[in-house]
Amino acid sequence: MTKIQSLRVSAFALAAALAWGLPAFAADAILSGVVKGPDGKPMGGVTVSAKARGSTITTTVFTDADGFYVMPALSAATYRLRAQALTFDSATSIVPADGKIKHDFSLTPLKDFARQLPGNELLAALPQDTPEDAAMHRIIRSQCTSCHTASFVLQHKFDEEGWNKILTLMKSVNVYGVKVERPPQAVIDFNQKQLAAYLARARGPGETSMKFDHMRPRPSGEAARVVFREYDVPINPEAGLPDKTTTNDGSDWTLGTPSGLGSTVHDAWQDLDGNIWHTSNVPNHVSTVTKINPTTGELNHVKIGGPGGFSAPTHGMTRTPDGSLWFNITTSKGGLAHLDPKTQKVDVYLPPEGMMPTGGAVTVDYDGKGFIWVSAPAGALRFDPRAEKFTEYKSKTFKTPNGDGITYGTASDRDGNGWWAEMALDIIGHGDGATGAVSELKLTPIKEELDRVSSAAMAVYDKAVAPDFNSPFPWQQGPRRMGTDKNADVLWVGDSWGGNLAKIDTKTSDITYVPLPFPKATLPYHVAVDSKHEAWTNLWMTDQVGRFDPASKTWTLFDLPSRGGEVRYVSLLETSTGMQVTLPYFRDNKVAVMSFRSEADLAAAKAEAN
Repeated sequence: MTKIQSLRVSAFALAAALAWGLPAFAADAILSGVVKGPDGKPMGGVTVSAKARGSTITTTVFTDADGFYVMPALSAATYRLRAQALTFDSATSIVPADGKIKHDFSLTPLKDFARQLPGNELLAALPQDTPEDAAMHRIIRSQCTSCHTASFVLQHKFDEEGWNKILTLMKSVNVYGVKVERPPQAVIDFNQKQLAAYLARARGPGETSMKFDHMRPRPSGEAARVVFREYDVPINPEAGLPDKTTTNDGSDWTLGTPSGLGSTVHDAWQDLDGNIWHTSNVPNHVSTVTKINPTTGELNHVKIGGPGGFSAPTHGMTRTPDGSLWFNITTSKGGLAHLDPKTQKVDVYLPPEGMMPTGGAVTVDYDGKGFIWVSAPAGALRFDPRAEKFTEYKSKTFKTPNGDGITYGTASDRDGNGWWAEMALDIIGHGDGATGAVSELKLTPIKEELDRVSSAAMAVYDKAVAPDFNSPFPWQQGPRRMGTDKNADVLWVGDSWGGNLAKIDTKTSDITYVPLPFPKATLPYHVAVDSKHEAWTNLWMTDQVGRFDPASKTWTLFDLPSRGGEVRYVSLLETSTGMQVTLPYFRDNKVAVMSFRSEADLAAAKAEAN
């Protein structure tokens, strides 16, 4: 490369990095090309990823309507370049890149592509034309996606005996896959024979009853202009795995959905300088929270001592307007921690004796009055950072004949009030920040599913005790994690089993339901709201993130580059240069950051590459 060329490419790289919210660095490589199908025609919406040899960062873009892709300017290196599209085999090349490099791909269809599909596509393909099949489909959708994506299990084939063994195990294990002494899950237990036969017809050794005739379209328009940067996180050394790396991290779709063994990633946020921080809720001796350098991928671990000599585990995290990070933490008991990202100084605060600890599937949020709210097993806690004081809000309904209302997600509004989800009971708790009063809202059961339950099944379900929030009855909404609009009086709730977002007016408590695209096959997990009042939700088993515009009542779906990520949180960083969406991959053990390119940005990049 000549000196003039190098200067021009570096200037373009800097401008593109600023415009797209990407880390700025001197770059010497622009990778581009065209992806075609077996008929020689260009393919739009194809996922194209580049990872430098020895790097922990993968950059991903999508082809436009002409099949053309162009990477943001990268450093000169040897890259693993991979093109992928659903129902096609992965195409991988090793490409030395210095200067302007063009590399084209031709994709070949797969005869058996079920293994590479995301969970929602496999769910949608299961038979559901008859009332009996529709009932089994619903149970699979809720019972078999409570703690993992449907693709993890449906990528495999078993005969009826094999599926029976899996169901026997699953009805007696907890959310961590550990067998516990308790009554079996009532819904699986009552329907086990029909479920095993249903699954053997669909994913057995013989002819399949699945219909793959409604495959989702490849990304186009805005969804095809985004840029992803995925950051690898080392596997947990406590996992007991024979190697320090995993053979499947979701980057090659043909390998299917990973096992998740060794993963340490849960929630993630960017600080105001663009550094990425993620929590870890599994036992390890390395880190409580970890900082990722967005340019180099370098890790910086912050370890706080916890029980048994391990790092103190954490789960939920939030970033306040001043840039501070708050997360739950378990040292001697469940508490709350404050982190200054610049100094990395951590202060830990524990609730007083006699008060609930933080716990459950913990989520952390800040309200408009400067208080921090955090999940507690039977409600929520509010923390005053100025007075260093906790206030307890206990759920009105907790113990019921069908199980306990353990708190899942927590959020707080601009008026200083707290909200929390009792997922097992379909209840949203509300804590009045001014008076301390607690009230609750009950979500509407799904009538179609309630009507479908037979009298014999209902007689069993009426007496059943759900062992945890991952064992729903077929008609339940399943509110998980939630987010408030800090510039409006709206709470958004991700209803996993309902396949919708519950929109709650925080002034009147009125509830409306916004169905997701393909609600019978998609499950929301968490909701975050941007400054334009748009709701973002991580459709955790679809390998997609969705954005809902309440003004136009339209959805935009963005495909993720990796398979089986099980994204359980979504956070936003809005700056003068644009917005970035941070997505922690729970199963793939990565953190991804999605940035946006306008049509003008892409046209300029295309012109530069050509």
